[in-house]
Amino acid sequence: MGGIALLVLTDFADMDTLLHRIEWSTLIFFAALFALMEALRELRLVTWIGDQMKLVILALPESSQLPVAILIVLWVSALASAFIDNIPFTTAMIPIILELADVLPILPLVWSLAFGACLGGNGTIIGASANVVAAGIAEQNGYPFTFVQFFRVGFPMMVCTVTIAMLYLLVCHSLIGWNYY
Repeated sequence: MGGIALLVLTDFADMDTLLHRIEWSTLIFFAALFALMEALRELRLVTWIGDQMKLVILALPESSQLPVAILIVLWVSALASAFIDNIPFTTAMIPIILELADVLPILPLVWSLAFGACLGGNGTIIGASANVVAAGIAEQNGYPFTFVQFFRVGFPMMVCTVTIAMLYLLVCHSLIGWNYY
């Protein structure tokens, strides 16, 4: 819609310049990404992942449920967000978090999901919209990089930042018990 609006508002003499400046590959990538996420939603894959997480957590002894829930929610959301869009994943995970909140404190679960979904996007070039846009701008300016080149730097950084978040969450919510608003 934005592209059509620009075409309508642009002087036809400048049409070639406008068409050259639009990052069509990025726009097509996002359209394909949204189609993929809708397909995954229709297949209920993300919901299935959340249900499996819940089953594993609730099968544990009560004393182990919170630390394991923090670990599972954090790392599953980080790994999933590295390869699929984090917004639909997070949206699908919220009902699972709310169900787990019946037996576990909600605050560490919410923080685990937030840290995982946010930091996981740094793992791959397709993990975050900003990564895709930055790659398109870099390519336009003569600095192209591939998925694998980004992955070699981004994934280890993602692992480091998620590990730091994991340690923080485990210390604060499992050891100290900061589970209140």
